[in-house]
Amino acid sequence: MFRRRSDDSASSATVLAEQDDAPAGRDPQAPKGRPTPKRSAAEANRRTRVTVPKDRKEAAKQARERQRSDREKQRMALLNGDERALPARDKGPVRRFTRDYMDSRWSLAEFFLPFAVVILVLSVLRVPALQLLSTLLFALFLVLVIVDFLRLGLGLRKSLANRFPDESHRGAVGYGLMRNLQMRRLRLPKPQVKRGEHP
Repeated sequence: MFRRRSDDSASSATVLAEQDDAPAGRDPQAPKGRPTPKRSAAEANRRTRVTVPKDRKEAAKQARERQRSDREKQRMALLNGDERALPARDKGPVRRFTRDYMDSRWSLAEFFLPFAVVILVLSVLRVPALQLLSTLLFALFLVLVIVDFLRLGLGLRKSLANRFPDESHRGAVGYGLMRNLQMRRLRLPKPQVKRGEHP
């Protein structure tokens, strides 16, 4: 019985000694283990924390404003060719080279839309000879566009392999051919090279 009390007192003395050895919180004068942020960074961080609204309507309004400003930046980038704000599908040196390659060359495909309008007008006229002519012209033009597509696509594939041997060219040829279907003045991003000015 006496021995048990002495064991309890010994164990409590051990616990007290361990508590005395443990640090009693960080000393205010001790280093933090991380650098103190600059005043400008701290103020910017505080500002971003303060501007987060608690109201859901206000948060949705701010999100819409951010999306609107992002869309405006992308629109301006598409007009002036600013690489930093372009959409993801238009970014990168491979896509830029593809655009320049297509914009520097003449192609039949870019005249497809005006030609289709002419063919449509001829087919509407109730003159059998003109209707037959429009059908033949459309078929001939379609064959020529396909041949032109093959020429441009193979040339672009070869140029990409020579210019960017270590980068992925996935989707670049299709991207260039789809751009080629649009009239030059309607293309976005706007062409950055002139006709015949090879990149």
